[in-house]
Amino acid sequence: MTALAPALNVAFPEIKCRQAVVGDQLDVLADIYREEVNISVWQRTLPEVLSNAAEHLLLERPNLQISRSVSPRNAHEILIESLGNRAEPVALATDIAELADMFCFLFDLKCIGLRLTALSHAMCPRFHVDWVPCRLVTTYRGRATQWLAHDRVDRSKLGSGNEGKPDEQSGLFSRADDIQHIRQGDVALLKGEGWAGNEEAGLVHRSPELNAGARRLLLTLDFTDQLRESRQH
Repeated sequence: MTALAPALNVAFPEIKCRQAVVGDQLDVLADIYREEVNISVWQRTLPEVLSNAAEHLLLERPNLQISRSVSPRNAHEILIESLGNRAEPVALATDIAELADMFCFLFDLKCIGLRLTALSHAMCPRFHVDWVPCRLVTTYRGRATQWLAHDRVDRSKLGSGNEGKPDEQSGLFSRADDIQHIRQGDVALLKGEGWAGNEEAGLVHRSPELNAGARRLLLTLDFTDQLRESRQH
């Protein structure tokens, strides 16, 4: 009995369980506050006017990069100044401003960092985690963010742990169908390592590869102090 006593006092590392929540209603995004959730996805179908606006914007401004600090009060005005006041850009600006307002309300923020970027290649082609509390991502045109479920990841293979091997060969995940895809138009909240209590459980994700000639219009929203450190997804 005495020989077993020390073993009974061993502190085992906490095993964290994380899951995704997906739904077709906006309020699904609030589930990001649940401890066991590290990604919440609002699946939506973009209205034709938004799809057309994104397509035309990529054609007219293939190198578009907007990076601004905005508030719910000025987001729409700033976007109109940047995108123009024709019907399609105004519709896009309105949708983005509404997402910015929602993000501020959800996290009780007065000001946030906004990035709207035209991409022709994957900015972050390797799976990684973000050292931030939470980030909103949505792709208005093109392939969208890829991610891995928490229980499908060997986190020791992130970063230098991959030993220079591609993600598909490093042992980070087991099978190709472990890779999940956010759809074009979907709005996702990605919980990062900076969320209190979410250490070693931030969502593992990466930018999608784009075919030659393909382009992507990506929006990200961040807590303001994350703007300069923001990475594309």
